[in-house]
Amino acid sequence: MIEIKPELTIGRLAKLAAVNIETIRYYQRIGLIAEPAAPASGYRKYSYKVAENIRFIKRAQHLGFSLREIADLLNIGDGHCDDVRVRAEKKRNKIEQQIRDLQTLRTTLDQLICECHSGKNGQHCPIVESLLAQDMNASV
Repeated sequence: MIEIKPELTIGRLAKLAAVNIETIRYYQRIGLIAEPAAPASGYRKYSYKVAENIRFIKRAQHLGFSLREIADLLNIGDGHCDDVRVRAEKKRNKIEQQIRDLQTLRTTLDQLICECHSGKNGQHCPIVESLLAQDMNASV
């Protein structure tokens, strides 16, 4: 079997993975990707596998997973599909709840907008009154 040596500088890795260099350094600091040893030349070299891992991280973020959740997914690894499925179902359920919460907010805003008498001088704005009333209820 032929061993593939690391070939990418951090700049080339960043371009290949479509992230900036600071993102790579941050992922190294928090343990999402390993930092390669510093050779005598001073230029660390990264394998193409690291670029794949970074793209995995970005795709998982796009699906709504946090970096902590992504670290867990990376630690689970292949062969544990049930564990990954359970985590994906939890994430989906959380997203569905967020959607319901956003729909409730939209309905509330729609009602306030309909009640608003914008442009009429001397009348209190229902939107401001609603926000003030909520502030007073929270402090009671």
